Amino acid sequence: MKLSVVMPVYNERSTLRYMVERVLSVSLPVPHETELLCVDDGSRDGSREILAELHEQYPQVRVFFQPQNMGKGAALRRGIQEATGDFVVIQDADLEYDPVDYPLLLDPLIQGKADVVYGSRFLGSGPHRVLYFWHSVGNRLLTLLSNCLTDINLSDMETCYKAFRREIIQAIPIEENRFGFEPEITVKVAKRRLRIYEVGIGYWGRTYEEGKKIGWRDGVRALWCLLKYSIKEPAVTMQAPTAVPEPLPQASQKQISRAGR
Repeated sequence: MKLSVVMPVYNERSTLRYMVERVLSVSLPVPHETELLCVDDGSRDGSREILAELHEQYPQVRVFFQPQNMGKGAALRRGIQEATGDFVVIQDADLEYDPVDYPLLLDPLIQGKADVVYGSRFLGSGPHRVLYFWHSVGNRLLTLLSNCLTDINLSDMETCYKAFRREIIQAIPIEENRFGFEPEITVKVAKRRLRIYEVGIGYWGRTYEEGKKIGWRDGVRALWCLLKYSIKEPAVTMQAPTAVPEPLPQASQKQISRAGR
């Protein structure tokens, strides 16, 4: 199995080296190789130079430089296009999401049960940093509206952690350049009637002083994207996989359930 991790980077020099090491050190219960696709979105804090060094140090790290700051969605679009693995995981370059949760996130995909898996911050028993009340209210309201428009029952539409079968995500056109990626991709996978799963993950949120970038304007844009793509996106049934992978042996499934907990 080959895993592609797509990581947009914008002014993350303080966490970048550590996060790359965390991604590359992830242990999965099946033989695998990992490629980490880092897309620098016009950083001005030295992140580009650090990425160049990491590319020299780790052959698994592929680096792409945007010509200017174009937004998270544009960076993800570039990285997803370049992915070559069986599965694609979206990873932020900060420390809010821990790659130790990859086994949980990938399990439904590896077993052939899912096309898309969301890592929910509101499910499960993983640790969660206590932060902004109104952020959590906004997230839940956007998720509720998303569920009303798509008729699916997610608990965390705005989560960073999303995993896909590569051929699925590469076949979906991504139009949003900034944080509108989350509602856009949610509407589009729902419209394609894909098999969507959720798993509980931990969350190590940051304050704005620590580098958090999303704000209320992004929430307004997310609302607009939900309405826009719910109206304009046609319903399409994507072809199911021709071969379903064999389920993992029982021992491996137990390993997954214990991973990082």
